[in-house]
Amino acid sequence: MDRDNGPGVQVPEQGAPRERAVETTLRFAVLGPVRSWRDGEPLPPGSPQQRALLAALLLRDGRTATASELIDALWGEDPPSQALATVRTYASRLRKSLGQDTLVSESGGYAVRIPRDTLDLTLAQDRAAEAEKARSAGDRGQARALLRELLGLWDGEALASLPGPYAENQRARLEEWRLQLTETRLDLDLEAGCHAEAVSELTALTAAHPLRERLRELLMLALYRSGRQAEALAVYADTRRLLAEELGVDPRPELARLQQRILQADEDLARPADDPSPAPAPIRPAQLPATVPDFTGRAAFVRELGDRLVTAEGSVMAVSALAGIGGVGKTTLAVHVAHQARPHFPDGQLYVDLQGAGARAAEPETVLGSFLRALGTPDSAIPDSLDERAALYRSTLDGRRILVLLDNAHDAAQIRPLIPGTTGCATLVTSRVRMLDLAGAHLVDLDVMSPEEALQLFTRIVGEERVTSEREAALDVVAACGFLPLAIRIAASRLAARRTWTVSVLAAKLADERRRLDELQAGDLAVKATFELGYGQLEPAQARAFRLLGLADGPDISLAAAAAVLDLESHTTEDLLESLVDTSLLESAAPGRYRYHDLVRLYARACAERDEEPAREREMALSRLLDFYLATAAEVYALERPGDRLVAHLQTTRYPGLAFGDRHAALDWLYSEANCLLACAQQSTGPQMLRRAVDLLWASKDLAESGANSKQYESAALTTRDAAQACGDAHAEGRARTTITNVHIVAGRFDEADAEAQRAMQLARSADDPVPNCWAPNDRGVIAIYQGRHEEGEQYLLQAIENFRADSNDVGQASALCNLSRIHVSLGRISSAIELAQQGIDIYDRMGLSLRLANGRYALGIALTRAGRLPEALNQLTEALALFQDNRQPLWEGVTHFRLAEAHLAAQRPTLAAAHAEQAIALRGIGGEWRRGTVLTVLGKALDSIGQPDRARACWHEALSIYDRLGAPEAEEARLLLAPMAAA
Repeated sequence: MDRDNGPGVQVPEQGAPRERAVETTLRFAVLGPVRSWRDGEPLPPGSPQQRALLAALLLRDGRTATASELIDALWGEDPPSQALATVRTYASRLRKSLGQDTLVSESGGYAVRIPRDTLDLTLAQDRAAEAEKARSAGDRGQARALLRELLGLWDGEALASLPGPYAENQRARLEEWRLQLTETRLDLDLEAGCHAEAVSELTALTAAHPLRERLRELLMLALYRSGRQAEALAVYADTRRLLAEELGVDPRPELARLQQRILQADEDLARPADDPSPAPAPIRPAQLPATVPDFTGRAAFVRELGDRLVTAEGSVMAVSALAGIGGVGKTTLAVHVAHQARPHFPDGQLYVDLQGAGARAAEPETVLGSFLRALGTPDSAIPDSLDERAALYRSTLDGRRILVLLDNAHDAAQIRPLIPGTTGCATLVTSRVRMLDLAGAHLVDLDVMSPEEALQLFTRIVGEERVTSEREAALDVVAACGFLPLAIRIAASRLAARRTWTVSVLAAKLADERRRLDELQAGDLAVKATFELGYGQLEPAQARAFRLLGLADGPDISLAAAAAVLDLESHTTEDLLESLVDTSLLESAAPGRYRYHDLVRLYARACAERDEEPAREREMALSRLLDFYLATAAEVYALERPGDRLVAHLQTTRYPGLAFGDRHAALDWLYSEANCLLACAQQSTGPQMLRRAVDLLWASKDLAESGANSKQYESAALTTRDAAQACGDAHAEGRARTTITNVHIVAGRFDEADAEAQRAMQLARSADDPVPNCWAPNDRGVIAIYQGRHEEGEQYLLQAIENFRADSNDVGQASALCNLSRIHVSLGRISSAIELAQQGIDIYDRMGLSLRLANGRYALGIALTRAGRLPEALNQLTEALALFQDNRQPLWEGVTHFRLAEAHLAAQRPTLAAAHAEQAIALRGIGGEWRRGTVLTVLGKALDSIGQPDRARACWHEALSIYDRLGAPEAEEARLLLAPMAAA
């Protein structure tokens, strides 16, 4: 509502109908300071007693108040001698201000007669009635929205600053009503599954109202559903202790029952209410690929699988697994059946290609991350481990009817975490192997087509007229294809595209047994003859594209990257790729992106090894791809870090990369190409490409620091390090070890990080390479900060600053200065710490750096916090947080929330400190489990300060467990925090 113009919300009349609509320009507010407006302009408020008289009349809902009642309302049992005259004076002033039709005199008293929609309190009452009606009707989303709206009508304390016993009683009544409404809204939030978001608000409310048991109950439930069982139980312990000390009573039975259910890990308690109505509505994924328009045959399988899916509602594990050789039509059948069953799964359909036939099958945790995002889970709420993701996935699917299609699975172990565990959902699986070890699954072995079905499919693609005139030749064709659907489709598509061929010509080609022998073999090579047929009919340029594109690792390839592989213009490349899509030898994953079926990719590589002349062309194709990725990633790096000398030290490239209009477009490219880029680096370990592969990892280091692709980045970095070590390339090995150092720091593995950085420094000296020579001592200084080795860390950072200056790398120097600032903070040199951080910021400002400027403000915020200059610290940290958010660095966002929590705690604002600490836990942060321990320590301090010692103790116990497991020195602080409680 617009408080400057009065409470402007209008709602339909909820009470009895009036004889006529009353139009007025007056508006009144009592849910805050008592105020009135005419035509949007505020009226003079008058004295506190005059406003108290107005409030007393407004709260009577048009009923008359006698003079004696008004005197009691204003002064209680001790009225002044001229109380009646004073009341009449106040009434006269109000009548002049409001008008005679508004304040009327009758029966020796006064009344205010106004329409319902002109007073904020009656607006709130109407909204409350609507919310209750919506909730009773099962529309929880509408009820939540109405409650949020009516709670927004409050503008601070109701009847603020009004004197008199009546105002005091009404103020208490309205505050109690407001709390009840807030509890109801929070209850609806939990029913909608918004438990993680509710924790911060409930923590603050329980601090403000420590004896209010319903708030404590809601906080326990929110914590439990957020996976924080120990803290939930600690809330109960805090409550029981507080009630005993303050009131001498035990918690109410509802609270005690909730504690028991949490102790028993009640599964029903972990789920929101049945059929929640969250706002916004749940996302309904529709990921099924398009079904083929010429689907043929398989009637018995379609009926069998369809019946299984339709009856999935009563089955706990409705799983059907299709097995068969590659090309037999497993995916086509599964997609067709899934589309027919869509009406029975109104909450959506999920699909994934598990790449089970390739060298690198999809990791279950990666797939679960994609599924959770498709189901509406934000990235910040997706846990790291496979088990936690699988549990959240099952919880998200509970109560929903979702069909899951797991295509091209490697084995049962890969798909077990991906199978819903509740009734109402169903799963279709396709694989080249029979999943005998998948308990409870309905297994279907899919064989080749019957001759009649095969001929029908061939006819639908080629055309009835051409087949009818050469029926015998058509039967010879499908027989030569072994009645394998994929082979038939490729052969028929080729024939359909060549109008001058007859069916007999195609049959004669297939009659050559040299083209069919592999089709008759068992196992994965059984479809080779079919691929050979399609490949043999390609034009030379198409065949070259088919061979060379199959060499690149990665799930798919962009048009620009494909143009680099082929060394062709973009439009020529697109024409070639689209022609390959038409032959079914290539798939169009999305506009401008292409991928192979995994068996076709293997065949394309075999063709490249056999047919590509000269053989060096294969290496040159991959070299161009690596050049493309390195040049483009370097462009992204330069836009993100203007003036950084790293770009000047990268290996030169012969093939150009992309250019971007702004850094946001550049970051979009980096994150969308992450999987393909890292796969390219990992496969480019030959002597001629190794250094460029390592530099590609350097140029794309944002992928490691953001946490989005940390595992794949680490795998590529380890591969390049081992390759460099094997071939004795100290230059490449030193840079590779420095990238691994960064990965270990992000994950909180400080001992491993220090070992890599130490070796990188040695290699940098022998190779005379400025990159690790500068960054490795900088990293060792950062590691020393985390491990409490401050004097040693100072020496490393001074060395780094000297090396950066020798390299004329101002950006690196600024980074080391900011890190040295943190060392000085730890050593108690606060003034120099502030000066060092400001020097770094000045450099960043001068060079126009956004992301690095965030690191500078982060360091300055830490120093200012220790200096006690808390408003300045909070300002610097808040600006750093905004910059990290703009640069898509959620892990840095997490550590900045942690620093904000420290600053608020130092400023004696524990409720705000707890809120920021909760955000830090949700976002995680640089430092992995060690960082989580530091955040829990600060959260515990904040909770202890707001009167929740048992929950604080739970946080400190968890922090101590982390520190002990890591061997971290911070364990001593956690023990000291727990010691007074243990003594008590």
